[in-house]
Parts: sequence; structure tokens; C-alpha cells
Amino acid sequence: MDRARRLAVLISFSGAGGVERMVMNLLPAFLQAGLAVDLLAILRKPAPELIRLNGSGMRVLDLGVTHTALAVPGLVRYLKTERPFALLAAKDRAIRAAVLAKRLSRVDTRLVGRLGTHLSAAMANKPALIRWARQWPMRDVYSAVDRIVAVSEGVAEDTRRIARLPPEKIAVIRNPVITPEMLEKSRMPPDHPWFESSDIPVILGAGRLTRQKDFSTLIRAFARVRAVINSRLVILGEGRLRPGLEKLAADLGIADDISLPGHVANPYAYMARSSLFALSSAWEGSPNVLTEALALGTPVVSTDCPSGPREILQDGRYGPLVPVGDAERLADAMLNTLQSPLANGFLREAAAEYTLERSAARYLEMLGFAPSGSTNILHIA
Repeated sequence: MDRARRLAVLISFSGAGGVERMVMNLLPAFLQAGLAVDLLAILRKPAPELIRLNGSGMRVLDLGVTHTALAVPGLVRYLKTERPFALLAAKDRAIRAAVLAKRLSRVDTRLVGRLGTHLSAAMANKPALIRWARQWPMRDVYSAVDRIVAVSEGVAEDTRRIARLPPEKIAVIRNPVITPEMLEKSRMPPDHPWFESSDIPVILGAGRLTRQKDFSTLIRAFARVRAVINSRLVILGEGRLRPGLEKLAADLGIADDISLPGHVANPYAYMARSSLFALSSAWEGSPNVLTEALALGTPVVSTDCPSGPREILQDGRYGPLVPVGDAERLADAMLNTLQSPLANGFLREAAAEYTLERSAARYLEMLGFAPSGSTNILHIA
């Protein structure tokens, strides 16, 4: 296939994160659009999800490093040899590596960067010098990118301010959350005994067990809910804070009603059968789990964290928003939602923009590709 239809995608696989899942969702759509796709992988951890690409026709190129900064030499060699029409770099460090590699290789490949994190919120508690070292270079690096894709208006505005970019340089594209595979998996039974009966409501949380997700606030809120309604809490995900969360549940006397099954292969089966999904995060970019729950018609509550939940829930129309870290307000919202849930069909409306088809079409536009079979390439200033 000629260069005009070749796309490279650069991403670091560091675990079962939302960025990796969203990029993996997009790849088949890029192939279906008639592109030759090269996935340039930085494997910080094993990535069993790459097995999904076997037989797809996509080339998976392991850059042979475990840190993004070390990928620059291999990326330079790739760009000089293959000269793809466009390169999509997912996450800030990948964008930095791509900019440097493009400068060194002197190719005219179109470069698009994807950002999924509200950086100011993520760095808020870091020392001033670390914040400066992370944010200041963005002004030079991002000016060399043809277009930045942000997953939410909040991420876009934060990036504009930090990198001092003109508004037209950044496009907001909703994550490709709703896929046929997700809907199919949601119809399967979850591998957990608490979902075998609907007699006792189950509240669900999901995400890495890290400070960002603030599951300690969710557990404290659940203790208040449990005192009023016989209910259970399941938190999907794994992370270094597991021992502390288990101890907190024990100290509150609710350990028997909380389950932390770790990372599960099919979280959608859990979401579809939960009475309520609760997002307790201190910050986000655009929380995929919140969108997924809504797409499956599950009632939700969320912290009003930067950024994403307020946009997704449209200022509380599709679910209550509560202050970050406020267990009492979160508990009140959970109780009210359990007692008076919104209709499933109404909730699904909130996720209408987050389909794979809409997202992939917008990415192809930003990357500069015309539809398959067209002789024209869309050039975007």
C-alpha cells in the first residue's frame, strides 16, 4: 500500500488502562477505513490484549524498550524507512518522543497527539519544580504537533492554558467507548456470586487502586449507605493501595460486604447487572467507566472532579455530581439514586456521542485521511 494510506500509532502499554483500551478500540476501525496500520508498541508490561490483533492484517512492531524516552532511536529508524503519512501518538510522553523523532528523521509525516489526562489536576500535589519540569516543555513540544486531540473539553482547556496553544490547534473527540464487543460482553453473566440474585443491591466501582480513584472515600460513603440499606460494594481493579483499602473496610466493620476481585476480563457484565455505578475519582480526563455504565443503562453517581464527569452527565442531568472527597455527600447521592433510579433508556442517551463510529471518523479527519477509495487527502490547517 502506498504511503498516502499508511498510519503509525505509537503507544506505551503500562497495564490494563483506559488509554490502551480506547486505542485498541480504534485500530480495527482504522483498518476498515482502508489504511495500512503499524502499531509501534512500547511494552512496559506484558500486553496480552495484543493477541486480539492476530490475523487483522496490522503490523505490530515492538520498539524493544520499556520506557518511552528510549524509543526515540527506533522511532527515527521507522520514520526514515516507512515514511507514514500520519502518526498518532497516545499520551504526553509518546507525543514528546514523536516530536523529537520527527525532527531528527526530517520526514513530513503528519503528527497528531492524543491526551486523556487533566494534567493540572494530576500534578496539583507535586512539588513546584516537578510541575514546572513537566509542563514548561509542552509549549515548545506541542507547537510542533499538527493537531492535539483531547478527550474532553476540560482536558482541552487545561492543555491550551499550559501549552499556550491557539484554540484551533486542539480538537475534542469523545472516546470510542461503545463498541459491538462491549455490548456483547455485557450480556454475559459476571463471575461473582453477588450478582446471581437481585435481592441485595450491588454498588460498583472500577479503576486502578490508586490515589487518583480515591476509593477510600467510596468505601466510607458505602459504610453510610450500608447502615441504611442492606447492600454490597464491588470494586474492580488492582493496585498498590489494596492493603489500605482492605484495612479501611475492616476498620469500618463492612469487610464482609465489600469485594475487591482485582482486574476482571469482562467488567461490562458487572456494570450491566449493578444497581448503581459510583465514580469517586479526584481527577480524570474523561472517565470511560462512567460512560460505559451509562451506555449499559446503569444508574450512576460521580464526583465533580476535573474533568469529564460534568460534561458526560450534562451538569447532573444524567446523575448527581458531588464534591471530591466528600463521603457524606457521596453517600446521600448513592442512597437517593438507589431509591429513585433514572430510567435505563434515558441514561443511555448520555453516552450517544461515545460510539466507535463517531470517534473513528473524527480521528481519521484529524489525521488527514480521506475515506477509502478517495484520491484526495484531507489537509487540515
